[in-house]
Amino acid sequence: MERSPEHYFDSLYEEDPDLSRVEQTLSRLGMPAISVAPGYGRLLTWLVSLSGARAVLEIGALGGYSGICLAKGLAEGGRLTSLELRADYAEVARTNVEEAGFKGMAEYMVGDASASLERLHADGRKFDFFFIDADKENYPVYLEWAIKLGNVGAVIAADNTLLRGRTVDPGKMGPSVLAVREFNRLIAQDRRLAGVHLPAYDGLALARIL
Repeated sequence: MERSPEHYFDSLYEEDPDLSRVEQTLSRLGMPAISVAPGYGRLLTWLVSLSGARAVLEIGALGGYSGICLAKGLAEGGRLTSLELRADYAEVARTNVEEAGFKGMAEYMVGDASASLERLHADGRKFDFFFIDADKENYPVYLEWAIKLGNVGAVIAADNTLLRGRTVDPGKMGPSVLAVREFNRLIAQDRRLAGVHLPAYDGLALARIL
């Protein structure tokens, strides 16, 4: 059976026990198996490390898979702030991140992400790296908040920009598709950003705040 390029490259890496534990936890608890793809998880770690980020903001925690990937790249003394709508998911993520060796390095804000972002802005918080992987209809909103909350040079990453092919299907016009198309356009054209799109897995957008 022919393997996809993604599966081929994934096979070259040793299994990460912390990330495998997250996947097992999601299955055991009946949570959605929608964590960031392994290759993009490795990319997140690499980008956070390369950027020297000390303050990382994650929108959408789920079970902590991406949180672990982000925490692995944090500079010494760095901190992960994670926004999650559901308290039960946030607790699962916290447990998995702490068991991966990052106890005390992550904080979780539970509730509507837009309200949490408003509080962070009111508190004068600033961040060096953003990972967006939450409700797709609000991707343009989250991008605007990232620009407001980001330091100059901060990196923004966002997952699922292809929506399993729906983004590029002209026959799909649902609210999530339209929002992600607008988000993708902004990554490419907003003059406040220098952005690129990666088409592997389910699509990843990357941008740097100018």
